[in-house]
Amino acid sequence: MHVTGTAPQSAPAPSEELTAAVGDLPGTGRHTRRFGLPVATALVMGNIIGGGIFLLPASIAPYGWVSLIAFGVLTVGAIALALVFGRLAARDPRTGGPYVYAREAFGDFAGFLAAWAYWITTWVSNAALAVAAVGYLDVLIPVGHHKWTACLAALVLQWLPALANFAGTRYVGAVQLVSTVLKFVPLLLVAVGGLFFFDPSRLGPFNASGHGAIGAVSASAALLLFSYLGVESAAVSAGEVRNARRNVGRATVIGTAGAALVYLLGTLSVFGTVEHHRLVASAAPFSDAVNTMFGGSWGGTAVALAALVSMTGCLNGWTLLSAQTPYAAARDGLFPAAFARRRRGVPTVGVGVTVVLSSLLTAYNYLSGSAKVFDVLVLVTTFTATVPYLLATAAQLFHLVSGRSVDRPRLVRDSVITAIAAAFSLWLMAGAGYAAVYQGVLFLFAGVLVYAVMAARRRRKPADTAGAVPETW
Repeated sequence: MHVTGTAPQSAPAPSEELTAAVGDLPGTGRHTRRFGLPVATALVMGNIIGGGIFLLPASIAPYGWVSLIAFGVLTVGAIALALVFGRLAARDPRTGGPYVYAREAFGDFAGFLAAWAYWITTWVSNAALAVAAVGYLDVLIPVGHHKWTACLAALVLQWLPALANFAGTRYVGAVQLVSTVLKFVPLLLVAVGGLFFFDPSRLGPFNASGHGAIGAVSASAALLLFSYLGVESAAVSAGEVRNARRNVGRATVIGTAGAALVYLLGTLSVFGTVEHHRLVASAAPFSDAVNTMFGGSWGGTAVALAALVSMTGCLNGWTLLSAQTPYAAARDGLFPAAFARRRRGVPTVGVGVTVVLSSLLTAYNYLSGSAKVFDVLVLVTTFTATVPYLLATAAQLFHLVSGRSVDRPRLVRDSVITAIAAAFSLWLMAGAGYAAVYQGVLFLFAGVLVYAVMAARRRRKPADTAGAVPETW
C-alpha cells in the first residue's frame, strides 16, 4: 500500500481473481448476476442514449445547425475516449473505472478527485434526466404547467429506478436491456423516417448564436457532451462484467459508435422536420418531429411514451453507476465506509445517498424559478465529467510514456488516440462556460475537505489495515 498522496512505485495489474471476487461479496445470491457483452453494451448505449437525445435538439437549436458540426467533432472525441477506457479496463478490470485508473497511476488524491467528480456527475445527471423526462411526460399527462406538479413528477421518475436498484443487479440488467431495445423504436423512426420528410428550409440559420462559428461550435458542444455521458459505463461497472478484460472494451466501443450513429441521424432529422422557431421553444422535439411527419398527435404521444421508457432506463443505469465509484473508493478508505455496503450486488447506501441528493437538487432548481433548469444542470455535469475523463486519459498517457504494460506494436496508435481524448476533454472543460466551471470548482473544493478528513482517519489506523476492506459491509 503506497503512502497517501504519492504515486505507487510499482503496482502490478490486478488479476482476474480480484475482478471475479466482486461476485463473491456477502449479500450476493439469486438477485445478483454478472453482465455479459450484450447487457454491458446495453448499459453503455442505455446510459448514453437517455434524456440527452430526446431533449438536446431543442437545447442546441438556438446556436443554429452549426451545432451539427459540433456533433461530428464530439463523436470523434467520444470514440477516442471509449478506446482509451477500453485499453485501461483491459489493464485493470476492477469496478470503479476512472477512479481505479487515476489512483493506480497517481495515488490516492488523484483517485479521490476522480471518484468525487464522477459521483457529482452521476447525481446531477440524474436530476437533469428527470427534468428532461418531465417534458415528455407532459405530452401524456399535463404536469409541466405548474412547478409543483413538475417537481413532483421529476422526483417520482428518480425514485422508481432507485427502487429497481435496491432489488438487485439482476433486475437492473433486465430493466436496462428492455428499455434499450424499446427506445430504439422512436429513435429509428425519426432518424431514418425523418430523412424522407427532410426540408432544408426548416434548418434555420447556419449560426444563430450571434458569435463566431468556433465559439458557437464550442458552446453547443458543451451542451452536447451530456449526450455522450455514459461512455465509461462498462468500465465503471467492470467488476460486474464477465470476462471484463475483453468485454468492457468491446462494449464501450460498440455502444459508443452505435449511439453516435443514432444521435447524428436523429438530430439531423429533427432539425429538418421541425421549423427552427418551433424547435427552439420545444419541450419534446422528437414528438414534434413525428407529428410533423405524420400529422395529428398520435405519433408524438407514442414517441413521448417511448422516450419516458428510455429515460427511465437511463436513470436506472445511472443510479447503479452513481454507487459504483463511491463503493470502490470506500473499499480503499477514501470514501466513508458506509458506501462499501452491498446488498444483492448493489451498493445500497450509495444508491440511497445519490437519489436523495439528486432529489434535493431537482427541487431546488424547480423552486428557485430557473427557466433553463435542464441547461444549467447539463453544463455543471459537463465540467464535473471532464475531471475523471481527463484523469483517466492522463493515466493512459502515464502508462504509455513510462512503458509499463504497453503493447509496443500499438504504441503509436494508442498515443494518437490518447492525445485526441485528452484534447477533447480539455476542449469540453473550456466550453462548459465560466458559470459551470465556477459551480463545478466549488463542488470539487468541497471534496478536498472530505478527502482531508478521510486521509487523517486512514493515517490513524495501523499500516497493515489502512487499505483493508471496511468491515461494515
